[in-house]
Formats: sequence, structure tokens, C-alpha cells
Amino acid sequence: MAMVEGSASTIINRPASEVFDAVADVTRMGEWSPECTGGRWVPPATGPAVGAKFEGDNIVKIGPITLKRWTTTSEITDYVPNEVFGFVAEGYTSWRYEFRDHDGATSVTESFSHKPHEGWQKFVYDTVARRSNAMVKGMQQTLTRMKETLEH
Repeated sequence: MAMVEGSASTIINRPASEVFDAVADVTRMGEWSPECTGGRWVPPATGPAVGAKFEGDNIVKIGPITLKRWTTTSEITDYVPNEVFGFVAEGYTSWRYEFRDHDGATSVTESFSHKPHEGWQKFVYDTVARRSNAMVKGMQQTLTRMKETLEH
């Protein structure tokens, strides 16, 4: 069974340490993401480390209409400063950011993977909502907004 995957990338004209620190500070994701409206560390965690947990508040809208609000609990699975930041949300969707030096700037790639939906969820998420496409579009918006913030 093939995993459902997607990714988006950009180059941010800032050092990898600055871009990595912004991504790894989950309390800032609401500044950039069209879906995640905010995040916080779950005690005893106060910052990023493998095994640290955090909550993220999310919303899906079509225009002014809110379709869904939810909060996820995630656990950091990969943490290599200036190289990789990864976590799994609700034990289901894996998210990963990879950072590479790009002539003094930073190439950052955000990706996700999860098992395919089955039954009615497959129809709703894959056919009606086209969820994977929306997630890729959202990741690109997040990276674009992050680039705008960090470069100014």
C-alpha cells in the first residue's frame, strides 16, 4: 500500500539557522500557515527536541465558511538543527522539513506522508475534498509567507 505524499519547497534568503529556528518554534506556525492557527508546547516540553509534544489548532475554510476546526497533538520525531525537523501528528500524518544551504540562502522543503484513506473517508478526503492537493497548496502558501516574513 503506497503512502500518500506531497511536498513544497522554496529558497529563503536567510541563514539555515534562522530558518530552522523559525520552523522549529511551533508557536509561530500560525503566522504563516493557512490551516494551522497556532501552536503550543505540551508540558513538560518548552521547546523542540525528539520526543517533545506540542498541540496545533487548525481550521479549514472555503471563503468565509468554516468547514472544520480541530486540535492535533504531535510528537517530534526528527530534530537535527539546521538540517531536519520532523513530527507525527496524531500518530497518523508525518510532517518533515529539510534545510540545505543554497549559496548563503536556505532551501527548505516541507513534506507530508500518511497511509491512504479507506472506505467513505477515501471518497470524502480524496475525491470530494482533494485533501492531498489542498495540503500541498497550503504548504506552498506557508513557505511563501515564511519567506516574506524572514526576508524582511
